[in-house]
Formats: sequence, structure tokens, C-alpha cells
Amino acid sequence: MMHGSRALVVVAALALTACGGDGDALLGTLERDRVELVAEAQEPIVEVAVREGDAVTEGQLLLRLDPAAVEARLAQARAAMKQAERRQAELVAGARREQVREARALAEGAASKATAAAGEFRRIEKLVADGMLPASELDRQRGLRDGTAADERAAKERLAELERGTRSEVVEQAAAALAGARAQVAELELSLARHMVSAPRAGIVDALPYELGERPPRGAPIAVLLAAGQPYARVFIPEPMRASVKAGSPANVRIDGTDHDWRGELRYVSSEAAFTPYYALNERDRSRLSFLAEVVLTEPEAAGLPTGMPVEVTMLEYRASP
Repeated sequence: MMHGSRALVVVAALALTACGGDGDALLGTLERDRVELVAEAQEPIVEVAVREGDAVTEGQLLLRLDPAAVEARLAQARAAMKQAERRQAELVAGARREQVREARALAEGAASKATAAAGEFRRIEKLVADGMLPASELDRQRGLRDGTAADERAAKERLAELERGTRSEVVEQAAAALAGARAQVAELELSLARHMVSAPRAGIVDALPYELGERPPRGAPIAVLLAAGQPYARVFIPEPMRASVKAGSPANVRIDGTDHDWRGELRYVSSEAAFTPYYALNERDRSRLSFLAEVVLTEPEAAGLPTGMPVEVTMLEYRASP
């Protein structure tokens, strides 16, 4: 629709210019910046806080989408983040003192058993050498000695592990998991905030395409604002005039229904030319190009002018060739 209306502006402006008028005046319409706010999620509208035509301030609530689904996901993500925080804290703190004392006691017990088994092995070994016991008894005792020695080494290693604390690689993995959980929470909090559709700048509510209870698709415009502040005249500059004007060039703007001319300033000229429609000009002029331009009205009183009014713009620095 926006492209179609812009094309109609081109046609009307060029047609009226071709039919005569005030010399080199450019015809167009008075416009304001349009701000389209889109649905961040496909959820029902549960509140509409404004009506079309209302003046709104920056940050004012316009409408609200149902937040139930994202709130549930956010609660789950926050629980996962808490779990990740506790896991990281546990790894950073290392073993409790009670665990270390328990491991030390087990290591001491394993060492005592290993010492006793080694002594018993030496005694059995002497008896076997004297022929008082069979060799199988020595083999059995050797197994007991080796087993208790292995238990002693394992207990000492467990104690050393607890005393040294958690490996840095494991702590780093826990930190990365916590960062991921926090990022997920931040993303869902942002999504929840976007269910509250607020005005990004002051302006006028131009359109509310959906009603209370409707479920707009994701990405669909659900509110359109016309920005407050100075309006601008949208016109099309013909190719012969283009080289004589630039951003900042002064202009005179006439608006239907007002009793004086308004001061203006060219703020933008498109770098891409558009061929004028063949039905807008006569055969001789059909090859001429035009450039979209915006002339902002600089007088403070212009802020109250209505959007869509026909305008007639004269570039003051341009003089047509005689």
C-alpha cells in the first residue's frame, strides 16, 4: 500500500506540474515519519491501551500480547540458571572439610591394612620356605597383600584429589554452562518485554490493524504511529533541477488552508532516479527523470499541521532557464 500511494503522489504531482501552476513549484503532500510496530510472537492481543488518533508519548503502552507461553519458558530457564549457578559454586568451593577428613581416615585405614597384609605375607613366606605351609597359602597371601596395597594407593589418590580441589577445566565448563543459561534467561526476558508493545517515540496512533482477542501472525504490523515533531513535504524533483539543489537548500512551502507560506529546508534527495509514468507527461517529456525528495518545515508552528495535506514547494536557490 505504501508503494502504491507513493506512486500516486508521483503521478499527481507530475501531472499537476505539467498542467501549469506556479512556475517551478513542486506539488506533493505533507507527511510524517511512519513507525510500524510488528508482533514479536503469534499470541492473542489481551489489552489495547490506545485508540486510533490518540497522541502518545515515548514509552507509552499501546497494546499487550498474551505473555503466558513465554512466562512459562522463562520460569524454566531461570530454574536451569539457578541450577547452573549452584553447580559452579560447588565446583569452585571444592570438597567440604568433612569429605576431606573422611577421605583422610579411609586412606589411613587402607595404609594400616596394607601394612598388616605385607607383614603377614612375610610371615607366610618364611613358613612356606621352612616347609611348614603349602605354597598355595603363600599365593593367597600375596593376593591379599597386593589388593590392600592397591586400596591404599586409591585412597591416597582420592584424598589428594579432594585436597587439590576441582580441575580448572571442569570449573570452566561449569562457567560456560552458566553463561549459556544466563543468556537464555536474558533472551526470554527480552521476548517477554516485547509482548508489551510501547511507543518508541512520541507521535499519533495512525492505525491499529488488529482488535482485542485477535492473534496476529509473527512479524505482522500491529500498530502504526505517525512521529511527532516537524512534518515534511514529500515531492519529486525533476532532473533539470536536481543539480541545483542539495541537502540544506532553503525552500518555500505553501499548504492549502493556511494563510502564509512556510519556511522549509531540503533534508533528503534520493540518489536513484525514477522514470516518470508515461501517462503523467506528454510525449516530449516522457523521458524525463525525477528524484524523490523531502523538505522539512522548520518553523515550530508547523508541528501542529495535519498529515496528508497537499503542498506546493518552491526551491529558492533554483532558477529555471529562460
